[in-house]
Amino acid sequence: MSIENFIWLASGSPRRRELVGLTGLAFRVWPADLDETQQPGESPSDYVHRLAEEKARAVSAQAGDGSLILAADTIVVDDGEVLGKPSDRDEAVLTLRRLRGRIHQVHTAIAVLRGGQQLLTDVCVTDVPMRAYSEAEIQAYVDSGDPFDKAGAYAIQNGAFHPVSALTGCYANVVGLPLCHLVRTLAQLERGLAADVPQRCQQHLGYNCPVYRQVLAGASGSQEKNEPESV
Repeated sequence: MSIENFIWLASGSPRRRELVGLTGLAFRVWPADLDETQQPGESPSDYVHRLAEEKARAVSAQAGDGSLILAADTIVVDDGEVLGKPSDRDEAVLTLRRLRGRIHQVHTAIAVLRGGQQLLTDVCVTDVPMRAYSEAEIQAYVDSGDPFDKAGAYAIQNGAFHPVSALTGCYANVVGLPLCHLVRTLAQLERGLAADVPQRCQQHLGYNCPVYRQVLAGASGSQEKNEPESV
């Protein structure tokens, strides 16, 4: 199948598959298997950008010439520290206590690589204000098992725990894929989408997004940068 017909998604995340499905793109999943260790002295921004690019290149090397690859990486950052997935119950509890009642950031970098040569990257950063949930709520949420495969030990979309109080940035970014950033990146490759992605995204997530127009226009609604490059 040619690149005109589908895109490889270099991610095994069910949340990203769900979000890509809203675009109307035909896609296949090909997860990238990488060492995702943060390098000494590497900033969160450089780290998430590097991982997205490396994932795209890893899958492109296997998919062959002519392929169109979408890769993404999402990190949770608090006071400049990257918070990973909790290894056990105690770490999940400590992480949720740390974030409670405070604002942290979620960074998602996307990388779109065409034919192993043309690379476009984009990064979205969203401020995430956590509500002042109680100790009992933390314990119940950890008991549910939901935190253990989530960076930062939470899922914004968890309706029972509803950890976030009043988001004003890109909700899809916190879930794992800023769709408007993807839309504007694909447009640079002359891959326009027939679907009204912002409308689909808002309906699916139940969120009235205040920043999508600015993001699609290339302005700063959440913080983002776009860096085309050829290799």
